[in-house]
Amino acid sequence: MKSLFVSEEIKFTGEQLISHWAYTKFDLLGDSIVSFIGPCEIEEKYLVGVDHYKKKTQVRSEKMLHFVVEHFDLDLEKAILKQKLLVSILKDKLNHRLKGDVLQRWGNDIFDGDAKLTISTVTRTKVSTKIHLGVNISSKNTPVKTKGLEDYGLDPLDLAQVAMNQYRLDMRRVAERLVKTRSID
Repeated sequence: MKSLFVSEEIKFTGEQLISHWAYTKFDLLGDSIVSFIGPCEIEEKYLVGVDHYKKKTQVRSEKMLHFVVEHFDLDLEKAILKQKLLVSILKDKLNHRLKGDVLQRWGNDIFDGDAKLTISTVTRTKVSTKIHLGVNISSKNTPVKTKGLEDYGLDPLDLAQVAMNQYRLDMRRVAERLVKTRSID
């Protein structure tokens, strides 16, 4: 699995959920995790959650740290479990930096009390599954009560690197376990 932190600002619109986005934009062929910083304003056509799509929910943030994952596997259930793994990794890395069990994962998101830190979705393309996880850097001008990395004095670049490294390591260990586990006939 390849990973990349993109230093240029990118606005997350949902377009990043199309297949081969990382390959087309950054020449990352195969499974990948890409992170970048930028605003978030998801276009209606990219609202993959049916409830959000029906309600035309506004999903926006002034500044987020984004993770976009692509796995060339069409099993949506596996992708949903990988999404939960990525969210859990991020929560663990954040709590480690906050020196306590400050944040909780509820469903696919991370909260500090009733303040939401993240947005997350998973979808399937014709050739792959995609995960988006965005964590607020700024908590200003969001449609719901939020907190951001700035509220905790945390460095988004450091968080991006450690979260991507852990996710890649976990994916590698899963692949190794698949070939190291013997069948009981």
